[in-house]
Amino acid sequence: MSSIAIFPCSSTDGSAIANELSAQLNLKMYTDTDLFNDTVANFGGSAEKLKKMMYDKTSVFNQFTLEKESSINKFRLILADKLKDPDGYLFYGLHAALIPQTITEVLRVLVVDHKKDRIERAMKTGISPKEARKNIRKHDTSAFNLTDHLYKKEAYDSSLYDLVIPVEKQSVNDIVGKIIKFYHKTSVLRTEESQAAVRNMKTAAIVEQKLLVDGHNVPVKADGSKVTLTVENSVFNFSGLQKYLTTMALQVDYVKEVEVKKSKSYEDSVYRQQKFELPSKVLFVDDEKEFVQTVSQRLISRDVGTYGVFNGEEALEIINEDRPDVMVLDLKMPGLHGIEVLRRAKEIAPEVEVIILTGHGTIKDEQECMELGAFAYLNKPVDIEQLSAAIKAANNKAVAQFSH
Repeated sequence: MSSIAIFPCSSTDGSAIANELSAQLNLKMYTDTDLFNDTVANFGGSAEKLKKMMYDKTSVFNQFTLEKESSINKFRLILADKLKDPDGYLFYGLHAALIPQTITEVLRVLVVDHKKDRIERAMKTGISPKEARKNIRKHDTSAFNLTDHLYKKEAYDSSLYDLVIPVEKQSVNDIVGKIIKFYHKTSVLRTEESQAAVRNMKTAAIVEQKLLVDGHNVPVKADGSKVTLTVENSVFNFSGLQKYLTTMALQVDYVKEVEVKKSKSYEDSVYRQQKFELPSKVLFVDDEKEFVQTVSQRLISRDVGTYGVFNGEEALEIINEDRPDVMVLDLKMPGLHGIEVLRRAKEIAPEVEVIILTGHGTIKDEQECMELGAFAYLNKPVDIEQLSAAIKAANNKAVAQFSH
């Protein structure tokens, strides 16, 4: 039996439409919450963290942690198994975007409406216009973040769907009727070809998982027993990487042939295998932009994942949103002084280890910083190996605290 995937556009009666379709077509309802619970049951971890990976904007540290890619990979492994079920599903949630368009037995549907009408519909639930706009903006931001990460497209881009239905004052029954009519077309029937696409989805996800665990973020496509890996960043020894990735992929059952190729944008940036045992969430705060960029690159070359900002306000915003493990902090900056940033950071997230790196500090500053909980106090100019060692020691402490 074929399935339907409805990507939610908030305040368009999407939930009512999904429930009615589920009842009329006898399709099992499957929501984002179901997916989070199944992922935790199969792979462990936290449902709350999975929600963040689905709904929140991508962390500035994600290029070093690969958390978003790893979570999406687990979601796809779960969905691939659901898609093999002969009874069919009504997929309702942002996870609908994770089902490849090659799986033709799934009808991808978007129900949309003008923002003005969405706000009016939301207000009927008893909330104010301001709250309605806020809720809709929050939902749209989550949706756009996900589809941008997956496809570099906006969430309501019609090319992502088989059927786009503008509400335009239609009732739930009117919209359900249109979807059912389209659902019964032969192009949406379950066939051997569509189930082969499901198997390809599962194979690609298994290979991708194996590579991600080893620190390789490489797009994977499967076609039967052949997989194609696309290296998107330049690498010094491409043939060596090619051989290594091929060996890894061939360790997966039923993979018999592997092609490793370069993407069109291959020369744009440098390929890196991530080493998760080393610091991957280090926030560097200093108003000297050139210094931040130079030191960050030198740390990254030593497998220390570093993201730089240039003032205290930005640093506190990231601590609120992303929770780095270590912060390297200058004292003398425009706006908030480093000591005030340290004080507020420890109030927001006491588990973040802070290394002071300054060229303008005094003995009194050092004493105050250590009393506020700084991990270390270093003076500029600093030897990069000394800084790297301090970061790794601070990271070990942060990780040990988290694990307990």
